Amino acid sequence: MKSDFTDELYFSAAFPLPFRVLCLAGLGILGWATNLHGLHLWRIDATGTLELNSAAPGRDGYRLTSPLPSDRWHHAGAPGAGADAHRTVYRVFGAYATWTTAAWLVFRAATGGDVERVDGFKFVPAIALLAVLTALVCPFNVLYKPERDRFLHAVHRCLFPSPHRVYFSDVVFADVFTSFAKVLGDMWLSVLMLLPSGSLLSQPVQAGLSRWILPTLMSIPYAVRLRQCLVEYNAPANDSRRPLFNALKYASSFPVIYLSAAQRIVVSDVAALKGEAAASQPWHGEHQLFRLWLLAAAFNSLYSFWWDVTNDWGLDLLRPQHTDGANARAQPPRPLLLPRLHSRSALLKRSSNSLDEIPEDYVEYPTRITADRRPHPYGLRPTLLFPLPVYPFAILIDLVLRLTWSAKLSSHLHSYSEGDLIIFWIELAEVVRRWMWVFLRVEWETVKEAEEHEPRSPPPRAVDGRIAMDRRDSLREGIPERDDFEMVSSDVSGRGSDAG
Repeated sequence: MKSDFTDELYFSAAFPLPFRVLCLAGLGILGWATNLHGLHLWRIDATGTLELNSAAPGRDGYRLTSPLPSDRWHHAGAPGAGADAHRTVYRVFGAYATWTTAAWLVFRAATGGDVERVDGFKFVPAIALLAVLTALVCPFNVLYKPERDRFLHAVHRCLFPSPHRVYFSDVVFADVFTSFAKVLGDMWLSVLMLLPSGSLLSQPVQAGLSRWILPTLMSIPYAVRLRQCLVEYNAPANDSRRPLFNALKYASSFPVIYLSAAQRIVVSDVAALKGEAAASQPWHGEHQLFRLWLLAAAFNSLYSFWWDVTNDWGLDLLRPQHTDGANARAQPPRPLLLPRLHSRSALLKRSSNSLDEIPEDYVEYPTRITADRRPHPYGLRPTLLFPLPVYPFAILIDLVLRLTWSAKLSSHLHSYSEGDLIIFWIELAEVVRRWMWVFLRVEWETVKEAEEHEPRSPPPRAVDGRIAMDRRDSLREGIPERDDFEMVSSDVSGRGSDAG
């Protein structure tokens, strides 16, 4: 145990909390750049789905919707503009990483790994933090000002959303923000450590009302996301209770955060009954307040995992199965189109009676099977834009890291000096989980938009006294324009035609 404490002490001396905060923030920027880059490589229109190039009244005629820097703002609608959306974010990360790495190297060179000299040079991380915050709000046109302005406007939109609509880009940004809830708390602790009365080697003492500042800061991202869900629920165009159930997920984070802050009462009670040695242990299962926190953490973790898989990613693994039964509409026998190789006349030709024209007497004809009835891999969905192994791997990783969610939100676990390294790895794992989540979240939103805007199949219509099916429903591959076709009736005894 003493050896572990010594290792943790040297870790805090070599990589103090202010630099860990800067590191996690930099990884967030890099993660967003790789999100945009990876989605572009897989030919997923992230800039369109996130509405990064949407025009609306605002400065320079464009609505600032980008949750993180993207150069699509100045090239809205330009062909191929999305291909370079990630490059600006990479450049921002490069400048940020250069500054923070240089500051950390100066700190390491000055302290030389000596624990006794760490607090004497804590002005180095203080200058590094102050320089980053100053650059972020700098009013001069330097240091990627357009990107900084978009980021600040995104924060403003999340804190003060429109009462009528919440943009998808703001939803993604606020969800990413929740993964940095502990980082916000660490920023507050870093400020206390950098004060003359603080130390980089130990957690600052918080007593009285000040002990509630940390959980309040950590709850801000969840309050922002909760408000977005309520705005979506109260929108005039909304007729679903889904935003309300989504709001429940974020509301369930508050008991975890504040019951964790109340664990000081548990520690005091255990110390009075069993002594200081028992109170220093992280597990107090005999106390009711501890069990209540544990129940809240389990509910939040499992409910959040279910929501990720079922609603944010659109997968069927945990979705309740409903049999269509009487609601399923029987599909009528469909005629089969075969090439008529030796015919002198064409059945389907481009003429005034084009199949793409819908007649005035259009009657809806059930010729398509709904997406949720199409065969697809078990637990997934019919349309997958990433390789198949990505999805079970993402589900497994999300489950494991969601179960550590309570540790990330529970500030009382961070008070144990032996846990600095473990907590940092948990925070790092949460950043990786959110990076993975963004890929599948944007992919599912793209799939939904494609399905919503997919053109409906025209009904069968008569051409020269015969019934012709729309080519989009007849064959998987396109039909050559100059080929001749002949109508062959399908077997009406029960077996439908197999059109590929």
